Amino acid sequence: MISGGAQALSILTQPYLFNGSPEYFIKIRKNVKIPLLMKDIMIDKIQIDAAKKMGADYFLLIQGLFDNGFVSDIDKLIDYGHEKDLKILVEAHTKTEFENALKTDADIIGINNRNLDTLEINLETTKQLLENFQKSKIILSESGIKSAEDVKFLHDCGADAFLIGTSIMKSSDIQKRVSELVNAI
Repeated sequence: MISGGAQALSILTQPYLFNGSPEYFIKIRKNVKIPLLMKDIMIDKIQIDAAKKMGADYFLLIQGLFDNGFVSDIDKLIDYGHEKDLKILVEAHTKTEFENALKTDADIIGINNRNLDTLEINLETTKQLLENFQKSKIILSESGIKSAEDVKFLHDCGADAFLIGTSIMKSSDIQKRVSELVNAI
């Protein structure tokens, strides 16, 4: 992926729902110098401590968990992460989540094109959430990105960066695939 031009890697660490592994993250960290995102369902400071210990540069917070009351006070977790010299990606799926995410001190705002309730993917989500958006933070479009045309479309909608997993991992030539996506814009 790095040889193909990836500027950062997202590593799943959640073992139960996503077959992630903290051990896998640590092995990758020992072998690469580019920024790494610890992709997990983060709800507690102890996980942020683990992210720091594993060598993460970024961690993910899902705005919807905070908006729906499953977890309280996103700002405390963001502040704690910043105290640990970590950067934070706050992910949104709806207009309300996006607006709330923008109010935080997150370093990057992610727009997940996958509805986490239905698991349906729609790239129009990024377009809809970025309509009339006054650029104030880095915007990362996530999920469902399969082609250079998708990257171009999302970039034209206002996305600055792209988190692409499945279409890369299913490729028979990962380096070539990443290069095609990176060079789409």
